[in-house]
Amino acid sequence: MPVPVPHQRTVVLPHQAGPVNDACADTARAAGAPGAGYATDQDVRVPEPAAGQWSAHAAPQGLQEPEEPLMEERRLSAEHGTTQQGLTLLLIGEDPNSHLPEMSDWAGRRVRLRTARNLTEAERLLTDDVHCILLDLPPAERRDRTERDGGPDGTPGPQLGMLHDVLRMAPSHAVLVLTYETDAERAADAVRVGAQDYLFRDELDGAVLSRAVRYAVERKRADLAQRQLTESRMLAQENARLERGLLPTPLLDGSDLRFAACYRPGRSRALLGGDFYDTVRTPDGTVHAMIGDVCGHGPDEAALGVELRIAWRALTFAGLSGDELLATLQKVLEHERSDDEIFATLCTVDISADGHYAGLSLAGHPAPLLARAGELPQLLPYECGGPALGLLPQARWPRRQVELGGSWSLMMYTDGLIEGRIGEGNRRLGQEGMTELVSRQMAHGLTGEGLLDATVREVRDLNGGELTDDVAVLLLDR
Repeated sequence: MPVPVPHQRTVVLPHQAGPVNDACADTARAAGAPGAGYATDQDVRVPEPAAGQWSAHAAPQGLQEPEEPLMEERRLSAEHGTTQQGLTLLLIGEDPNSHLPEMSDWAGRRVRLRTARNLTEAERLLTDDVHCILLDLPPAERRDRTERDGGPDGTPGPQLGMLHDVLRMAPSHAVLVLTYETDAERAADAVRVGAQDYLFRDELDGAVLSRAVRYAVERKRADLAQRQLTESRMLAQENARLERGLLPTPLLDGSDLRFAACYRPGRSRALLGGDFYDTVRTPDGTVHAMIGDVCGHGPDEAALGVELRIAWRALTFAGLSGDELLATLQKVLEHERSDDEIFATLCTVDISADGHYAGLSLAGHPAPLLARAGELPQLLPYECGGPALGLLPQARWPRRQVELGGSWSLMMYTDGLIEGRIGEGNRRLGQEGMTELVSRQMAHGLTGEGLLDATVREVRDLNGGELTDDVAVLLLDR
């Protein structure tokens, strides 16, 4: 492969830049001025000044702040209007004589160009109004190409290493690489590294450059949008897996009871709320069911609900029930809650192995709904209940024996199901309204998950939209 010879390129220095007003720009084009077609920034580059000179285009030796040129740019923008500014490009290259062909943006507005010889200058000139960075890579020599562009281990050499630095410095800006056709392989490597596109200087003209810049800018916008969307989806999927893993898995092996549940968290896009439930069967054949509600709707309340559910399951398998179990759960709540005012309501039911009797314990929770065979659904007694967990340190929760019968359906629920509104007024559905609604659904022959889904759907329709509180409903049939 022949060694490429750099093309002779005309310099575009600040004092040669085309004037920014339209009349002078036309004159410049007619005269063949090298800056024609660009509104070159006054802060294009910090050139080496002549001894003792100070002008708007050459800063004194050691001056590092570009405030004066940027202020001049803002003044020009204010005079000619922001709509006349168009695209702003930042050209980074070691060759101070680097020249670009005339071009306009896709709206026909003039393009502003800033040039920097190194990353230090580029970092000072890189502002939010820069749309695209042009990275001019000098031709790589064949004899040391491996050394320049990367070793066998794939680490980037100085030139693509500079591209890495540009990408780190400007992660939200489009980057367009300029190189020579003889460096096609390196140009492709640049795109793999992270550049939006590349162009060969050998065939560069204004139309090609304009299209390439537009493509690079739009592709960068699309890449950023896709990255944000992907990150959001990954975060949502991670949260969903976490929350789904925290939902209960009923343990009813060996029981003839049928189980169904419906869960609707009040938090937008959440899978888990402050309501919680669980059902397990112990070795003696007893089926234990529980449903509860932590006050509040945030992730802290949801986490506390999970802790209480797991604690309930462990204590149940350890043989605790009734008052002893609820007193222990209150201690767990007191130690785990983030605020002393946090409390939780709870309802536990222990169904005998033959399925005819159940022990009911209520801790500030609504009473379950029982439908015996051939009878209308009715609420179980609430008077035997105790206070919610976390309210009274020395509280007691009596356990009441309930006769279920041979064939029955027992529905346990949280207050989100009964606190929905009816119509546009302030009237709430309440337990009586829920009982009538469930009776009507059961009269239509609905059972199991179909009954629960229809019930929640009708409650939501009566509310005129989604329910604001968490809703959990558990159904056991025999």
